[in-house]
Amino acid sequence: MDALEIDSRETVKIARIDDFEVGQHVTFTKTFTEDDVRRFIEITGDVNPLHVDEAFASQTQFGGRVLHGMLTASIFSTMVGMLLPGAGAIYRSQTIEFLRAVHIGETVTAHFVVRGIDRVKHRLDIESWIENEKGERVIEGTCEAGLLRTSS
Repeated sequence: MDALEIDSRETVKIARIDDFEVGQHVTFTKTFTEDDVRRFIEITGDVNPLHVDEAFASQTQFGGRVLHGMLTASIFSTMVGMLLPGAGAIYRSQTIEFLRAVHIGETVTAHFVVRGIDRVKHRLDIESWIENEKGERVIEGTCEAGLLRTSS
């Protein structure tokens, strides 16, 4: 991997297509808090009562407030930018299927598995999913990530 200087104290390794192999698997675990939901609402303006009104949400099939689906899915961005491929990644596409609700305070784990590599186009085809603490998939899909082509 090449190094890219960020400041005088840190360097970031830029991912290269040759760093990857089919079957490579990474995970990232996150517990979403009330503060995460509040900040997501501030950014998006999505105040659907399923996310903000406990009395309303408790009367639904979810039994209480649930996270915004896109807030949960947002950890896929962490995966692409920080883990696989990591620095130098270009997020090209992501399919998402929402399977189960996630409640505030639940811990979820995102998974990426490399399913294909296009070394000519510098792209990875990645199976992606997020599961809850019970190991049930709450979101699944596929991701295509590209890699920067550096001159060195």
